[in-house]
Amino acid sequence: MDSMVMGPEDGRRRRRYHSAQFKAESVAACRQTGVSIAAVALSRSLNANLLRNWVIAAERQEAGGQRVVAGSPTGVEPAAFLPVPLSSAAKSGTPIRIEIRRGSTQISVHWPIGAASECGQWLRELL
Repeated sequence: MDSMVMGPEDGRRRRRYHSAQFKAESVAACRQTGVSIAAVALSRSLNANLLRNWVIAAERQEAGGQRVVAGSPTGVEPAAFLPVPLSSAAKSGTPIRIEIRRGSTQISVHWPIGAASECGQWLRELL
């Protein structure tokens, strides 16, 4: 392992410093198919959260400094929110349908889609 320990000599925990090469090798090991970050961290005596931060930083650097979003298909945060207009048929279409079951009691409510905000208020008060 290519790391240096620096700190007081009185037996307290010391901060470890890792070389850029060690970090790059660790991140590359995490990117192999079927390998978990936790397993790589354990094998290299690292904290998994620290190694995850290194992986995120490497992804961010590859993306040109953009914010990396976990679970995103591209790994990069989308540029902006794009509103999608609904047609009038969708607005006046299928009503809101709520089914509540508690024990042997069942309640079914059908609410017009045009009054969705009132439905939300009613549901907040009910719950």
